Amino acid sequence: MVVFLLAGLAEIGGGYLIWLWLREDRSAVWGIFGGVALILYGIIATFQTFPSFGRVYAAYGGVFIVLSVLWGWGVDKKAPDLYDWIGAGICLVGVAVMLWAPRH
Repeated sequence: MVVFLLAGLAEIGGGYLIWLWLREDRSAVWGIFGGVALILYGIIATFQTFPSFGRVYAAYGGVFIVLSVLWGWGVDKKAPDLYDWIGAGICLVGVAVMLWAPRH
């Protein structure tokens, strides 16, 4: 799960830096650092221990959603409402099912 968190921070942070560059008229340096963070995201994600790429990335999507809600709250100062939290919780339940449900 730590790998998912690090990958999510790199992905969201990289996307945010590129957003600042292109949407908020920041220097291209922000975009370069964003691109580096996105490359790191791709590398970090390979350190997870689950054997199936598709299942892992689907499960990671749930973690990404929760991190995005938290990023919006902490960085953009947009407090999540009840439905944001319910949706994020549903995603985490889905992640748990995908990763840890018994399979034959």
